[in-house]
Amino acid sequence: MFDQYDVIVVGAGHAGCEAAHAAAKMGSKVLLCTMNMNTIAQMSCNPAMGGVAKGQIVREIDALGGMSGIISDKSMIQFRMLNRSKGPAMWSPRSQNDRMRFAEEWRLALERNPNVDFWQEMVTGIVVKGGRVVGVRTGMGIEITGKSVVLTNGTFLNGIIHIGEKQFGGGRTGESASKGITEQLVELGFESGRMKTGTPPRVDGRSLDYSKMEVQFGDENPEKFSYSDETSPLKEQRTCWITYTNKDVHQTLETGFDRSPMFNGRIQGLGPRYCPSIEDKINRFAERERHQIFVEPEGWNTVEIYVNGFSTSLPEDVQYKAMRQIPGFENAKMFRPGYAIEYDFFPPTQLSLTLETKLVENLFFAGQINGTTGYEEAGSQGLIAGINASLKVQKKDPFILQRSEAYIGVLIDDLINKGTEEPYRMFTSRAEFRLLLRQDNADIRLTERGYQIGLAEQSRLDKVQSKKEETARLINDLKQKKLEPAISNEILEEIGTATIREKISIEKLLKRPQIGVNELKMLDKDLESYLSGFAQDVLEQAEIQIKYDSYIEKERQMVEKLSNMEDFKIPQKFDYLQVPALSAEGRQKLNKIRPITLGQASRISGVSPADLSILTVYLGR
Repeated sequence: MFDQYDVIVVGAGHAGCEAAHAAAKMGSKVLLCTMNMNTIAQMSCNPAMGGVAKGQIVREIDALGGMSGIISDKSMIQFRMLNRSKGPAMWSPRSQNDRMRFAEEWRLALERNPNVDFWQEMVTGIVVKGGRVVGVRTGMGIEITGKSVVLTNGTFLNGIIHIGEKQFGGGRTGESASKGITEQLVELGFESGRMKTGTPPRVDGRSLDYSKMEVQFGDENPEKFSYSDETSPLKEQRTCWITYTNKDVHQTLETGFDRSPMFNGRIQGLGPRYCPSIEDKINRFAERERHQIFVEPEGWNTVEIYVNGFSTSLPEDVQYKAMRQIPGFENAKMFRPGYAIEYDFFPPTQLSLTLETKLVENLFFAGQINGTTGYEEAGSQGLIAGINASLKVQKKDPFILQRSEAYIGVLIDDLINKGTEEPYRMFTSRAEFRLLLRQDNADIRLTERGYQIGLAEQSRLDKVQSKKEETARLINDLKQKKLEPAISNEILEEIGTATIREKISIEKLLKRPQIGVNELKMLDKDLESYLSGFAQDVLEQAEIQIKYDSYIEKERQMVEKLSNMEDFKIPQKFDYLQVPALSAEGRQKLNKIRPITLGQASRISGVSPADLSILTVYLGR
């Protein structure tokens, strides 16, 4: 019935879709297994992509040749570039999306790839022979053979949904949980744990009074995620709104605390620290009289509204009563209540940097099974797991991104070396080289890497090369071109920056905080005409590189210093237990994680600088 597949992907969420697409595009024969073909790429929680640090990840996925950026663009209903008032390292693209169109576009993209087959059924276990995975077993007892398996089970592994005192099995509302895989993996020697996440109620937008809310428009000149020419920026956008909770809302919510699974001990798993439920917010931040609520449409034509900021597992009657006390929600009609969900995960310290498990060869984990939260984090792991599963089958070198190359590299390095005891979410603060890892230069950083493994197309690489050449030419010209005081001083005064006494290069003027490319165009008509000949992304790239040149150079030097440690390889059979001078904790952690370089060893929690010095001496011998 089935041929032998190169890669079998279990689960068709954001991680599974990226894994299947990447492996198939690289030439592997892929089977994508899902319990429901109609929920492929379901946006289980908020109908949005990107955000702080997450938007950078979407751009990185796109630059490598993944699909999250293209799918987001095709289903987008609003775009905003967050943190524009801060430096470019903090700029983060975010989109509101049409939930149904997002899922449809992903499914169509996968169906267009002849290397992707589909199978709708619950996978209840993997088939392992001689320490290597050789296929999967389904609920009907069918064994499907595969050279590698990628598990992307999301919140479905022994999932339990909580609404007040009610609880029932499920991976999402209306969908059954997945059984069998956790138990088998534990028998094979894997360590497992429980985590929790939640989602807010959905309401009927026709029942809301938007006049009592603040309007939140998209950007006047919206951008997009993908660097490809396959998508275009939005020409019209849907509006979102902001409202706030109040003391009455909080008091009503508190009446349900005695029935809350959060507070009566029924939920054992830890929830995301940076996306707490509304009951957790008012419990932890009792001094705050209100909390922000984002009112987000679920699509172009639907009336369904996502109540962002009101995630909860309280009884549905308490949810309903409290929500109706929010300004604009006085007559709100609820489509379905919010709920919390507990699920199994496997501490990611059990993986290598390729996301292959250390216990079972050719078995890869990606997404929430690794303890992360968020579509973007899941998609990026799926991409890397799919790439490496395909490369492993093809007997090619693994694909690993360094912390200095991508937020994706930071994410995976953190998971493997530090693990996580709560749902891991990416932030710009997690990246020590965030000025190098900006959202505007993801294509420059990663397109060539994607092209080398057969994922990014030649046209993508050509476009990046052109952008780099045009940016270099523009920067050089701005260094050579000079402005006369007589021509520019009047405008400089209007802008609020110091006038000049002699000719000055445009590059030096551009370093001033008050002056950007738009201000340069005001200074001289010939200069305006010249700059108009460059694409907007080239102008932006040149401005950032000129303004932040010294800071960027400092980060590059730091990367070079640390690269010596990354180049210092550690033999995989090195016996840490035979190095008595290492601290007990250092020896234990090194033996468990088995880093491949001294740089990776330096980032393992519990490995001290003294341990590194001792390790360097032993390895030098």
